[in-house]
Amino acid sequence: MFGQIDPPQRLLMGPGPVNVHPRVLRAMTADMLGQFDPEMTGYMNQTMALYRQVFMTENRWTFLVDGTARAGIEAALVSLVEPGARLLILRAGRFGLLLSEIAQRIGAEIRTIDIPWGEVAPPEQIEAAIIEHRPQVFATIHGDTSTTMAQPLDGVGAICRRHGVLSYVDATATLGGMAVATDAWGVDVVTGGLQKCMGGPPGSAPITISDRAAAHIMARRHVEAGIRGADAQDGSRTRIGSNYFDLAMIMEYWSEKRLNHHTEATSMLYAAREAARIMVEEGLEARFARHRAASEAMAAGLRAMGLTLYGQDAYRMANVTGVFIPDGVDGERARTRMREEFEIEIGTAFGPLAGRIWRIGAMGYNAMKHKVLITLGALEAVLAAEGHALPRGAGVDAARASYEAMPGAAS
Repeated sequence: MFGQIDPPQRLLMGPGPVNVHPRVLRAMTADMLGQFDPEMTGYMNQTMALYRQVFMTENRWTFLVDGTARAGIEAALVSLVEPGARLLILRAGRFGLLLSEIAQRIGAEIRTIDIPWGEVAPPEQIEAAIIEHRPQVFATIHGDTSTTMAQPLDGVGAICRRHGVLSYVDATATLGGMAVATDAWGVDVVTGGLQKCMGGPPGSAPITISDRAAAHIMARRHVEAGIRGADAQDGSRTRIGSNYFDLAMIMEYWSEKRLNHHTEATSMLYAAREAARIMVEEGLEARFARHRAASEAMAAGLRAMGLTLYGQDAYRMANVTGVFIPDGVDGERARTRMREEFEIEIGTAFGPLAGRIWRIGAMGYNAMKHKVLITLGALEAVLAAEGHALPRGAGVDAARASYEAMPGAAS
């Protein structure tokens, strides 16, 4: 007989998931409601209104896709991109490659802008590729945790609209910790997740959709609905290849029509609603400042320990920092010691960065001064135990000084 679940109380300072805010955990214990109960549909409407603020948008179509962040990504791509349609993907890390994998399964004609991991693409490079490839949709990652870099998106939506291209942004790793300025960027579809800067559990994918993207998605649905018998083969290119991830159907479920599509994941809706409530109460600018303060303190501490950061400071994400593993240190053994001796998790890396860097997060409920200091102190102790020479106490002192130099930054 298996015992009751009793996980260790770990401090999750990797690239996500992170420790869930206690208020979110409490919200998840609330009782079930029927999916068409007026109280339940009222909570759905409130959740939409809250996430318009989180996404910094006026988009009417702002709601949740049930599933982890990847569910939102797949729903966006399968609903935007027709089989055989051309999709341009900016790939600068592991999650740009994921977009290609999903698009390949859709049957899209894929074109890519491939840049070295750790770099970002300037707007003129994106526009040149759009002019060259003439895609139906352009897709990119805002913050790719595999490289810890954030792709600048100012002007990208305007570029896409100028050339008649729909735009999609995966903001899983940045939503709630950096400005995801949907309307200011002019992008059409943005998806996110709860398990990183939002301080919630994985299992719900917030999404926002512009009116023009919604019209495109609904038009595909209407064409499919008109396909019958011998005409089916002719219309198959417009068919949305998923029932569960068909945004047109999910949108009708979240609309005033309340057309049944699935049974809403009630506890996850409670979690998503409370995570957004916490963010709105804190204030977006205060929230972003708190993440910047934690990231800058972490970076200062790592540098003071004599370690080298990965990537460019100008484009570093505000919630996860890449740091090179020192020569002579077994990165996995050090991570194991962090976990077993201090109950702290830091992240490993993917692809060309595997075995070369650690990824250390400070996001959501964990973007707090004491958690940054505890992590730096533990890492220093582990490195010293592994025989790596470093100035003792310098990391914590530098992080404290970084906080003190940012008056007003929430800790």
